[in-house]
Amino acid sequence: MRETRLVVGLGNPGLFYRGTRHNLGFVVVEALAARHRAGFRRRAYNGRFTTIRVGGREVALLLPQTFMNMSGDAVRLAAAALSVAPEEVVVVMDDIDLPPGALRLRAAGSAGGHNGLESIIQALGSDRVPRLRVGIGRPTDQMVVEWVLGYPSAADRQRLHRAVPKAVAVLDTLIAGGLEAGQRLATESSQEE
Repeated sequence: MRETRLVVGLGNPGLFYRGTRHNLGFVVVEALAARHRAGFRRRAYNGRFTTIRVGGREVALLLPQTFMNMSGDAVRLAAAALSVAPEEVVVVMDDIDLPPGALRLRAAGSAGGHNGLESIIQALGSDRVPRLRVGIGRPTDQMVVEWVLGYPSAADRQRLHRAVPKAVAVLDTLIAGGLEAGQRLATESSQEE
């Protein structure tokens, strides 16, 4: 895998969606920026944009403001402007197929039904886009759309709150030490939960 040069957090813009399960990608990447004392003060590439330095390298962070299903539009613009290959992008996103707070880092694969990732895969023309999935659990008594756009229970909110710094640590490890190191930490962090 190539070095990470662009980290994309997935979510929906606006106060209405803040705190919903589907905005977990935004939360993690905002926490990564805060960890490196960076703020999303700049608008670029149809999103909120900033850069951080990890291990002496500059890494761009992007929060698309195009709504989830059109995330690829923002990522395509950023990747083209920054000359970033699909393998140099890391997408951070929620995942209904993982228990709340569990982490999984993969180098490539299908979108697994996630419309934001599907949009990015189509926009970049490759499924070789690394992704860090943060579990939100699967609904048992409501439609998936209602679930992902809904707010977690108090117990799940605590699990997700604990998962955010772990996800940030995985991203730092991935950027500084590569995919395998990031995957090991993601697996270890999930086992702790």
